[in-house]
Amino acid sequence: MKLLLTIAWRNILRHKGKSLVIGIILFTGAFLMTVGNGVISGMAAGVEKNIINGFMGDIVLVSDAQKSDNILLNMMGSSIEPINSYKKIKEVLAAQPYVRHYLPVGKNLAMVLDENSDTPGFAYLIGVDFAEYRKMFPDNFTVIEGSYPARGERALLFPDFARGEFFNYYNIWFVPEGGRLVKENLSKEALAAINTLQVSSSAVMLGMSSGINTTSDIRFPVRGIIRYGALNKIFGHFCLVDIESYRECLGYFTAADMAAQVPKEEKQLLGLEGSDLDSLFGGDSMIVSGYKKAPLKIKAKKIVISNTEDGTYNAVFIKLNPGVTYKDALAKLNKALSEAGTGVHAAPWSKASGPMGSMALIIKSALFIFVTLLFCVAVIIIVNTLTMSALERASELGMMRAVGAHKTFIAGMFLGETAILSSVFGGGGILAGILAVRLIPLFRITTANDMLQILYGGNYFNPLLSLSGVLLTVFQLLVVTVIAALYPMRVAGNITPLDAISRD
Repeated sequence: MKLLLTIAWRNILRHKGKSLVIGIILFTGAFLMTVGNGVISGMAAGVEKNIINGFMGDIVLVSDAQKSDNILLNMMGSSIEPINSYKKIKEVLAAQPYVRHYLPVGKNLAMVLDENSDTPGFAYLIGVDFAEYRKMFPDNFTVIEGSYPARGERALLFPDFARGEFFNYYNIWFVPEGGRLVKENLSKEALAAINTLQVSSSAVMLGMSSGINTTSDIRFPVRGIIRYGALNKIFGHFCLVDIESYRECLGYFTAADMAAQVPKEEKQLLGLEGSDLDSLFGGDSMIVSGYKKAPLKIKAKKIVISNTEDGTYNAVFIKLNPGVTYKDALAKLNKALSEAGTGVHAAPWSKASGPMGSMALIIKSALFIFVTLLFCVAVIIIVNTLTMSALERASELGMMRAVGAHKTFIAGMFLGETAILSSVFGGGGILAGILAVRLIPLFRITTANDMLQILYGGNYFNPLLSLSGVLLTVFQLLVVTVIAALYPMRVAGNITPLDAISRD
């Protein structure tokens, strides 16, 4: 082995030009593979932070009646099927050890009505219990104006992106109740029209739900203006409202409706008609002499909402414990939900988020293909260079065969040359890649493009490289080295002393 490496090193020094070309290729390939793996890792972490931990969780439960699992950015704002079995669902989720958090939500499209215009705007509504929502997603947005609503309060949190879009159509600028114009938060268009700006602290919304004719127009008081930490142009279409007002707006059963259910005996009484009702008082035994009939008084009961979970939802967001795979969690959860007769099923976030999940997968796949193509190009160039080197050294290799060198020795010599170049230049490329991955976040490279933010892993370009990522790059470099050396080793091993004489 020592003799092989010594001869290999001597040959590298004797053919400095070709060795340098191969070394530069290996350095560049290793550098780009390292950075590429860092970008892929950073993107995966960014998706987890911004979509999974920041907006909808790992898994989403939707109704079995739902035609498509895409509920977040569904085409044309089609309605999401209601879920009325949350009590059963909650029991199932509470019994699953791999489930960390869960949050029931309402999600559908609503028209934003302008009292001065006949053309409505549109906004996605997400109805939540604000206190529970904050526990599930504590850091996904910042309240830039106003305040966070109190539990049980009718309220609307308006995203600043949606506010700007609505202003462009209707010249209305929303501010929180009791708030004022904040010039720093005005869009360019609103700032230009500040002297004629119409300001409103409430929004009238009419729910849009197929198959339900009891949707209502609800005036939501604007409690706060929010800005999402990342993907603000995508998530900025979603207004957060309290769950009870959401249900009223969409015409669903509210918790107050469920609390006001009439007892069974009273339902039977109210259901009697005509002679059936008169028969209750038709017998002689029911008449008492000297009795004066008093007027019937019905005492109205005060409805107290003790639990908002009693009403209708459209989905349940779920976060899994660390280390749990989607495949296992989906299989176990769907089995438990089916056995309990909940009428819902579990879908991964990538399906539930629709085109956003698909775009993340496409970008990740494109990066992987890029690294693979780089891998192939490096192999082809190195194979070609080493093969030409072997043919040009036919006299030398033929003489070595003439004095007793075996094919395996010649092949080992070429593999040793490639290994030395790969270790020196490829190792240098990996170190340079690691350094670049560490330095890039310090430049705070940012973009306003939401698709690029998925690639960036957030607002800033933030590639990450763990130990496993470095080991993956080393493995890729090792594979490149072996594959690149195979054909030149065969060519060099097949050179005979006769080839050396004939070439001379």
